[in-house]
Amino acid sequence: MQRLRELALRAGLDGFLLGLIGVIGLAYLWPEFGAEEGPLPLGRIAHYGVSVIFFFYGLRLSREKLKAGLSNWRLHLVVQGTTFLLFPLLLLVVKPLFDSEKSQLLWLGGFYLAALPSTVSSSVVMVSIAKGNLPAAIFNASISSLLGVFITPVWMALFLTSGTSGGLGSTILDLALQVLLPVAVGILLHSRLHQFAQRFAGPLRMLDQAIILLIVYTSFCESFDQGIFRGYSAGDLFGLGAAMLVLFFLVYGCVLLLSRLVGFNREDTITALFCGSKKSLVQGTVMSKVLFPDARTAGLILLPLMIYHALQILVASIVAQALSRRADSKATVAPAIH
Repeated sequence: MQRLRELALRAGLDGFLLGLIGVIGLAYLWPEFGAEEGPLPLGRIAHYGVSVIFFFYGLRLSREKLKAGLSNWRLHLVVQGTTFLLFPLLLLVVKPLFDSEKSQLLWLGGFYLAALPSTVSSSVVMVSIAKGNLPAAIFNASISSLLGVFITPVWMALFLTSGTSGGLGSTILDLALQVLLPVAVGILLHSRLHQFAQRFAGPLRMLDQAIILLIVYTSFCESFDQGIFRGYSAGDLFGLGAAMLVLFFLVYGCVLLLSRLVGFNREDTITALFCGSKKSLVQGTVMSKVLFPDARTAGLILLPLMIYHALQILVASIVAQALSRRADSKATVAPAIH
């Protein structure tokens, strides 16, 4: 069993990813329970859970580490430029190819994915495995999450001006109250409560994941209950997965080329590759509660993000292990030559 578990982890099949698959299957089999008119107020619980997630996220952030990470500005520009400019522009280029109403909704989900910030935990883990610039990875992943509170809704406002209640200003205000304020409170309390956050890091991580699973479950329950997936075949979903894989490798290749042009060393290149090519399922899930008030379409909008999340973990794990082995072999050869 231990060997099977190790193989599953290497393939990116961790418990959280399996949980995502499980709650989607449960939503398909029993959508009435998690729908808006269901017996329990699961949607309301998920709504307040957004603030809980970001409070504890802020609690783990150190102001000193953020200040110390400001010096490597070229690396930060590459990562943040890739995250918030390259990704959305690539999706805008292919928008004319999605001309039907059915495909346009999938494109909107892809564009939402492109407008999101980089993920924190998995980016840092992959950079650590590949032996990259870990402090820079922590800084970029953290600052990306904060920037995303403002940049993501600005990008989405191009296509959701009629879909959000109150327009862009109202959306940013909602995100500020639900996301930015809890993060700010967490950062302010870091010096007093960071030891608490470290001591209970495991349970807090499980709480985060439970809230995300609840949001995904309620979103898909509403989508299945309203029949929003009708008309989409298995071929459509396979094509979506292939498109997400192409997107990952396209961005990965662009970041690698740009890193070489700028003259990054090996460690900075690794950080740029993993932080620049990843997207945050956590923020994508929780921000969807504000950006997409129509719960019927939320499940479909989140589908490209969840597929990309699974693929980025799988591919990035393989690449990180390969880079780690290469670094180990060079470290072994160098003393022998010396």
